[in-house]
Amino acid sequence: MLPIFLDVTRLLDRLSKRMLPTGVDRVGLAYIQHYAHRARAVLSEQGFYVVLSERESALAFELLLKQDFTRSRGARAIMIRAILGAVRRDCIPNHGVLLHTSHSGMEFGRYFRAMAKRNIRSVFMVHDLIPLTHAEYCRPGVRETHHERMRVALGHAAGIIANSQATLDSLTEQAQRAGWPLPGAVVARLASGVPDAVAGERPLADPYFVMLGTIEPRKNHWFVLHVWRRLVENLGDRAPTLVVIGRRGWECENAVDMLERCGPLKGKVIEEASCSDARLHNYLLHAQALLFPSFVEGYGMPLAEALALRVPVIASDLPVFHEIAGDIPEYLDPLDGPGWMTRIMQYAGAGSPQRTAQLARIEAFRAPTWQEHFEVVDTFIEELV
Repeated sequence: MLPIFLDVTRLLDRLSKRMLPTGVDRVGLAYIQHYAHRARAVLSEQGFYVVLSERESALAFELLLKQDFTRSRGARAIMIRAILGAVRRDCIPNHGVLLHTSHSGMEFGRYFRAMAKRNIRSVFMVHDLIPLTHAEYCRPGVRETHHERMRVALGHAAGIIANSQATLDSLTEQAQRAGWPLPGAVVARLASGVPDAVAGERPLADPYFVMLGTIEPRKNHWFVLHVWRRLVENLGDRAPTLVVIGRRGWECENAVDMLERCGPLKGKVIEEASCSDARLHNYLLHAQALLFPSFVEGYGMPLAEALALRVPVIASDLPVFHEIAGDIPEYLDPLDGPGWMTRIMQYAGAGSPQRTAQLARIEAFRAPTWQEHFEVVDTFIEELV
C-alpha cells in the first residue's frame, strides 16, 4: 500500500492557539480520519520540513481529531520539539505521496523538491483562486503570495485535487493565462461534515435567520446588516432576528461598526464569535433559512451543511452554488437589497409558501459524502503510481 504523508502544520498551529477549525481545517481533519492508519505526519516551515515518527504521527493525529483545547499544549510541544530537532525519527519510506490539503506553505518550492528527491510525489488540494480573481476582498500581499502558491504547486504537483468544477475551471484559466503547466487533476466535492443532528431546545423564540462564516468583505455581512437595519426601521419589534456566527476576520471594520454601534440593530442582531458545532447545528435546525450572500466562493461549505440538515438557503447566484445545490436554494444578486428584503420577509412568515416549497425541493438534495470524496481521491492517487 502506497505510503501517505499528511502536512498537518496549519492544523497543529491552530490547535496550539485554541482556534476553532475553519472549513479548510475540517477538510484536513477528514484526511487524517481517512489516512491516519497508514500515514506519517509532516511539519513544514519556510520550505524546511520534518517527517514525524510513527509514534509521534499517531499522537499528532489523535490530538487533532479530538480537537480538545485542554490538550493544546501537546500540539505546541510537538511543534517545538520538531523545530528543535528533538522529535525521534525512524525509517522514512523512500516513496509515497504527500497530501497537502491547505494552501498554507504551498509557496515554498524547496519543500516539494526535497520530497521529490525521496520519490515522494506531492498532491495539492486547491480550495479557491479568490486572491487572484478577486484580490479586492483579500488582505494586501495575499494576491502575490497566492500567485506564488499556485505557480509552485502546479510546477511540482503530481496531481491536483479541486473541491469543485468551478475551482478547477478557475485554476485552468489562470494556468493558461500565466503559462503554467497543468498536471492531472480531479474534482472531489467536499462533504458537509454535519453529523446526524437532533434539534434541541429552540435558541430564540421569534423567527430568525443565520449567517455562517468568518466576517470578511467577500461574505457581504455589511450589506446584510444594512438590509436588517431597514427591516427594523420598517417593522420594529416584528422584524426577524439575524444570528451572525463566525469570528471577525480582516478588513471588516465597516461590518464591525454596524455590529457595535448601530442602535437599531441592538437586540435584533446576535453575534456568535465562538460557537460549538452542537450549538451551531441547533441554530441552523431552528432557523427560517441560512443567508449566504457572498460575492465569490470556491465551494461554500455552509450551503452544503444547511441543506444536509434540511434547512432552507437564500444565497447569491454563484455558479459553484448551482453546482452543489442545483435549483434548490433561492438565488439572488448579492447587491439586490430590495430582493433580499422581500425574500427574508417571505421566509419569516408563519406557513411561508416559499419556504414550504424549498423544504419540498430539499428532499431531493443528495449531500456529498466523505466516502465518495475518498473513492475519487484514492483512485486518483493509485493512478499516479
